[in-house]
Amino acid sequence: MQTKLSTYNNDWYQPPGNRITRALWYVCNAIVFNTAFFPFNNLKILLLKCFGAQIETGVVIKPKVNIKYPKNLTIGAHSWIGEGVWIDNLSKVHIGKNCCLSQGAMLLCGNHNYKQHSFDLITKPIHLEDGVWIAAKSMVGPGVTCKSHAILSAYSFTSKDLDSYSIYAGNPAKKIKERGID
Repeated sequence: MQTKLSTYNNDWYQPPGNRITRALWYVCNAIVFNTAFFPFNNLKILLLKCFGAQIETGVVIKPKVNIKYPKNLTIGAHSWIGEGVWIDNLSKVHIGKNCCLSQGAMLLCGNHNYKQHSFDLITKPIHLEDGVWIAAKSMVGPGVTCKSHAILSAYSFTSKDLDSYSIYAGNPAKKIKERGID
């Protein structure tokens, strides 16, 4: 089957908020979040909340973070969002308590249907339960749930759910070991 991008139509997709709010967020994201020149964590948290994100206490957001739509974002207490993280939350993203998204990690809620000529957009939510660690340069695909204290090792990709207290590595990620519960 040949892709015909001229037939692409995602009119069904309605991003959260109105156009003015999204435009304001785009500017705010570029100036405050997706830069190395703005180290003020408390102001980042306040801005995310103003744009509709649900953020609990103790969250740390490092420089050069890119967040598509704050209204689709929930972050639990004491979670860390590392430098260069990209949260492409075309759908809801829930990050539990005490989670760590290391440098360059990506949460990708969107994909395209390569089986259709029109390359239709597909969106699904991502859910990271408490204690999950998405290591540096790793990617989590649409519709994935990473269960409690799962680890996705550096440079890995998953499009499948991760079991609790398990470590995954590779592309596609495979379970390499069970973690002990301390």
